[in-house]
Amino acid sequence: MKILVVDDDPNILELVNIHLSQAGYAVMKAGNGIEALKLLDEDLPDLAVVDVMMPGMDGYELTKRLRDEADIPVLLLTAKGELEDKEKGFLAGSDDYVVKPFEPKELLFRINAILRRYDKAVDIHIRVGPLQINRQSYEVSIGKKVLLLPLKEFELLSVLASKPNHVFERDLLIERVWGFDYEGDEQTLNVHIKRLRDKLEGLPESIKISTVRGVGYKLEVTS
Repeated sequence: MKILVVDDDPNILELVNIHLSQAGYAVMKAGNGIEALKLLDEDLPDLAVVDVMMPGMDGYELTKRLRDEADIPVLLLTAKGELEDKEKGFLAGSDDYVVKPFEPKELLFRINAILRRYDKAVDIHIRVGPLQINRQSYEVSIGKKVLLLPLKEFELLSVLASKPNHVFERDLLIERVWGFDYEGDEQTLNVHIKRLRDKLEGLPESIKISTVRGVGYKLEVTS
């Protein structure tokens, strides 16, 4: 998943870059609207995070261009919270906004919510070694063997498999599977991870769910 981040403040640009990278996203950075549009010639991101107050081309104008030229979802970063500014952003074609200063976790929550609405949170077909996941039919298979998984276990495995050998933070896994407004505790995640491990036990040893103490989990794939 590629995310284009556009902000003329290098500190904000780097802050967003760090948190998105840690969450498993590939980040394309631009310091202004012109740079952002040039990057579209090289690669097409799945979503753009755009600052409103930029010299030259502001975030509203860039949002219109991104929607017209690339048709990608846009989340606006704004220092203003007035209704008029929100309305202007939505009229320009933005999908959501975050008011500065913001909590990085809130930014991640909103990005993932947008991607879910566009059904881009994970690929429809995921292949990890001998493991195949079909997000449309909700089937998990290894060769001719089909695993029957409850919905939350399926979604959890899908997220882990979307980026093999990448460590997903516990909070991020909970948000992606149960939603950012989930009010339960982390024990629910622990239980689902244990159940998945039990079901993956009989599979080739090249695939296993590993714990990274104090951080989260990863789907470890070895050749």
